[in-house]
Amino acid sequence: MPAPPPPASVPPRCVVVVPVKPPAVGKSRLAGLSDPARRDVAEAFALDTAQAAAATPGVEAVLVVTDDFRLASSMRALGCEVMPDGTSEDLNATLVQAVAEVARRWPGAVPVALCADLPGVRPVELATVLREVAWHVAAGRSAFVPDRAGTGTTLYAAPVEHFDPRFGVESAARHRGAGAVEAGTAATSVRTDVDDLADLDAALLAGVGPHTSRACEGRATPLG
Repeated sequence: MPAPPPPASVPPRCVVVVPVKPPAVGKSRLAGLSDPARRDVAEAFALDTAQAAAATPGVEAVLVVTDDFRLASSMRALGCEVMPDGTSEDLNATLVQAVAEVARRWPGAVPVALCADLPGVRPVELATVLREVAWHVAAGRSAFVPDRAGTGTTLYAAPVEHFDPRFGVESAARHRGAGAVEAGTAATSVRTDVDDLADLDAALLAGVGPHTSRACEGRATPLG
């Protein structure tokens, strides 16, 4: 039997890994935006995601993985750690490599992979999810958060020695099939990733961070 969840006053000790494609090639499904606007929005999503993660109780560090030098500088200004992406064609391999760095630099921390397209993620909801997934990891299990559609994945966590993410097409089913426990189903902001303009409209309606608000020319409702 797994140990009971820790008291609410004791946050987990997590390192959140945020992989980010260079904004110039990211978010290609945001059809209808000009290339400069798409780049700005992709960068804003990543900045808001990382900033919210850094503000979340229980997060010891945010490790951003990117080959974009300008974005890396902006991430460092937010207090994030940055490492280059040595396997940029394979997201899962990128995450495994990053988690090896997490184990080296933050031994004992729970490694958590978080997608970079969550511009409205709220620290209070992310903190709740991290407590839940850290409990599973402490019991030797992996855990994942499905996206709003229920087919993709926005967050994955596992013990370092068993860290085996399955991001890609139908990733929720793939994570579930690999034995990962579904978590965070009530955490709407952690599940609301943005792939296309319909997703963007939904995120703007729910509220987004300051970078996305500026990139969307004031059409967004900033988070309070």
